[in-house]
Amino acid sequence: MNENMMSLDTGPKSLKVFAKEIRQCNTIVFDGPMGVSEMPAFAEGTITVVELLAKATEERGAIAIVGYGDSVVAVNQAGLGDKVSHISTGGGASLEFLE
Repeated sequence: MNENMMSLDTGPKSLKVFAKEIRQCNTIVFDGPMGVSEMPAFAEGTITVVELLAKATEERGAIAIVGYGDSVVAVNQAGLGDKVSHISTGGGASLEFLE
């Protein structure tokens, strides 16, 4: 990628890596969307990660902590707000609390 290009979403290869890692984790902190998720054309990466978090929570009892307003919007738009462990609109505050 050169300086005149912009990254707008996470690609399929990266999503495979994230999926593998999420399947191995018992605690996951998601603090920010994977791209410009407020634009439907670039929301696939964020939605995929949200689905992986919900699945890890539901199937394995993983703890999925979602922080940051745009991430919360994505989780709720996907209809999965009740499928993760904790949601906070305060991204920095959530990270500071965990610290």
